Amino acid sequence: MLTLFRITSILEGISYLALFAITMPLKYLADIPMPNKYVGYAHGVLFIAYIAIAAVFWFKKKWSLKRAFILISASLLPFATFYVDQKYLKPLADKSAK
Repeated sequence: MLTLFRITSILEGISYLALFAITMPLKYLADIPMPNKYVGYAHGVLFIAYIAIAAVFWFKKKWSLKRAFILISASLLPFATFYVDQKYLKPLADKSAK
């Protein structure tokens, strides 16, 4: 479950950046809408998956409400899912690997 959450976190962050840094300018500045459509779909699916996995993970680990807020709000901010991975998920992975 932790590996799935980490992968989803990273992919959600990449899709967020790709959507707003690459495909939105293509759509509105170069009048090329198709990449935005497909990256938008992928980002939507990854966003929903991230929120669902974060909620399940939060309940499973019995983390505080503050940490749940951080996990959920990270999906709304650029680069924040990378922060969540490094700050919260990677140490858990390192601990379970030992």
